[in-house]
Amino acid sequence: MEELFWWIIFPYICGTVLIVATFYRFVFRGKSWTAPSTEIFSRKWLRIASVVFHYGIIFAFIGHVMGMLIPKGFYDSIGVDEHTYHVFAIAGGGVAGLMVVFGLVVMLIRKFSLPRVRTHTSFGDYFTIVLLLLVAGMGTYMTLIYNTTVVSYEYRVSIGPWFRSLFTFNPLSELMLGVPTLFKVHVILAFLLFAAIPFTRLVHMFSFPLRYPTRAPQQYRSRDRYNKNRDNTQ
Repeated sequence: MEELFWWIIFPYICGTVLIVATFYRFVFRGKSWTAPSTEIFSRKWLRIASVVFHYGIIFAFIGHVMGMLIPKGFYDSIGVDEHTYHVFAIAGGGVAGLMVVFGLVVMLIRKFSLPRVRTHTSFGDYFTIVLLLLVAGMGTYMTLIYNTTVVSYEYRVSIGPWFRSLFTFNPLSELMLGVPTLFKVHVILAFLLFAAIPFTRLVHMFSFPLRYPTRAPQQYRSRDRYNKNRDNTQ
């Protein structure tokens, strides 16, 4: 029953919460669909941490797509053997994971150490960073330490097929029975993170600036020049 819950019921609960709550927030609470920045209070740390974190997340996302959504048979068909795949996965995934962890740690320290930033930080912000740090930290550990010192676990024949089976509504929960506990916890925390997205600032990840290239430019004028023109008309 425990396996049934974690590998069938729990993923669908998290997925349903993600979809329904995101739709509700977008339609009925559109003004809350934002991720206000605290850059005005401290730019130096945020400029470094945010850039490293976001690039790391992009690389990590690409890596998960390649490992979880693309079947192992595809790599076999193009001549990429298991050893070659894991070498590149460990190298690329390790760098991406370290970037994410570094960015999160710096952002967390920044929120704790700067009073003005701490004042404008909600419980949801702390919850998001800590949960992201747990997920990213475990993923980085599994990539760089577990896969190189314990065993190079082939998740493409267990976690990958199970994850893809969720989308066909025919979950192969039996594939998760032999998965190492560390990997199981990582997956569970990741789904918990998905469910938390609509209730945190992470919701901004669904906002794609498609209209940005074609929008009219914003016009700015100098305050000093404005004051001089106003004085001349008086």
